[in-house]
Amino acid sequence: MAFQERALQPERSVADLFGFELREARRRLGLSLAALARVVDYSKTHLGNIETADRAIPPDLPAKLDKALEACGLFGRLYRLSHLENFPQWSRRFMELEQLASYMRKYVAGSFPGLWQTAEYGRAAIRLGRPRADADEVERLWAARAVRQEVLTSDLPPYLWVVLDEAVVRRWIGGPGVMGRQIRHVLDLSDGLHSTVQVLPFSAGGHGAMGGSITLLDFLGAPRVAYVEGAVSGQLLESPEQVHRNALTYDLVQAAALPPQESQRWLLRAMEEIQE
Repeated sequence: MAFQERALQPERSVADLFGFELREARRRLGLSLAALARVVDYSKTHLGNIETADRAIPPDLPAKLDKALEACGLFGRLYRLSHLENFPQWSRRFMELEQLASYMRKYVAGSFPGLWQTAEYGRAAIRLGRPRADADEVERLWAARAVRQEVLTSDLPPYLWVVLDEAVVRRWIGGPGVMGRQIRHVLDLSDGLHSTVQVLPFSAGGHGAMGGSITLLDFLGAPRVAYVEGAVSGQLLESPEQVHRNALTYDLVQAAALPPQESQRWLLRAMEEIQE
């Protein structure tokens, strides 16, 4: 009996669409699954499971497929889009807009922002939020976060200005070594052309954003939006009145924070204290 390929359901998810386009592209070029597997250096079984959306897409595979199947970046775009499905529905529109922003301003209260996290810090933070997640789930969620970070190394990266609450630095995630390297990473970023960091010390007292974090996204040719986030949920705000109110809150928090150069010195001292 001839082998019967399983029917695919491209409308079910982006991962299913990825598999569908993979099958269609290799068929157009007259490639069997085994032949393509040899070209991209994956086993036939592994590639077949990706085609049927039964396994996660490895980070290095989309570029190999784009080259082998002459797909003009299709699989890379689908791979990045597929990671949106790892985020809650209420945050996906924000993730889409984040990739389009020319200027981002953030106040963060609990942890370093996802766009600035190192892999070891990010994985440790994910484990705290998902205590019952196994290693595969942690890795899948971190891969989704890492894809978001690619916007910072794009041809036209946004400018990112972050106000860190002192609690972000004082509450260690992943242990002293992980925290020290995370702070060093932030210092390196803030020394570059596209990032600024400020620290809001405890001595500044109370402020209007104590209930969570605020992100403001500015675009070239489109209205500003705001995103407010608590521990387990967030909300994208697009009405001018709501955006203005949260922008004012952010501005007051930023004004109370240490100036950028003083913030860098503060972070350097905090890193040295951790490493003592």
